[in-house]
Order: sequence, then C-alpha cells, then structure tokens
Amino acid sequence: MSESSSSTPKNVLVVDDNVINRRLASAFLGRLGYVTDQAEDGPSALAKLENGRFDIVFLDISMPGMSGEEVLAKLRTDSRFNGLYVIAYTAHALPEEKQHLIDAGFDDLLIKPITMKAVEAVLSSR
Repeated sequence: MSESSSSTPKNVLVVDDNVINRRLASAFLGRLGYVTDQAEDGPSALAKLENGRFDIVFLDISMPGMSGEEVLAKLRTDSRFNGLYVIAYTAHALPEEKQHLIDAGFDDLLIKPITMKAVEAVLSSR
C-alpha cells in the first residue's frame, strides 16, 4: 500500500462476472493489505456499495445485464460516492479505449490478465 503500514486497510470491492478474475484480484489485494469484497454483476455491486463502505472499486467493463460503464454512471451521479476511486478492470488494452474510459469517469485502468505488479502500480498512483 502506498500509505503507512499503520493506517487502516482500504476496503476494495472487486466486480467481475468471472469468479476466477474476482478471486485473483482479491488475492493480490489481500497480499497488499487491502480488505476485499466481491460482486458478480452490476446490480450486486450497487447493492454492496449502498450497504458498505468502500474506498476503491475494481469494476469490470464487460458484464452481462449492466456494464461497468453503466454502474459507473450511476455512481458518479450520486453524491454519496464522491471521492470513490473506481478502476476500470478490463481486457481492452487499446490506447483509445483507455482514454474513453477515463473520459467516462474512471480514475484509472487495470488491464487483464492482471499481475501483482500491475495491481501495485495502479494502487500506488492513487
């Protein structure tokens, strides 16, 4: 973590329709001292965000039913989530795709398949 080790762990919600992707991200985050929870789709993520306290969200872009961009749009119009750091979590790696996601309101981008080093890098830029 980029903060001192004596600080309270950050709470991260990992949202992905693929259970293996959720588990991998959660394992990396746990090794870095973060506390994680998981959601398998957009509606579940919104419900967990309504009822919990999260500092960071890893949000998959391509999910059935409700995309990550749709979830983000709801979060960005709700003042309760001001300051929530939302990382696009996607397999799309084209430069123009990254710019589109940043323009849509994401704070950063994490490209799948993820590595421990990539997770550390995206969190250290926070």
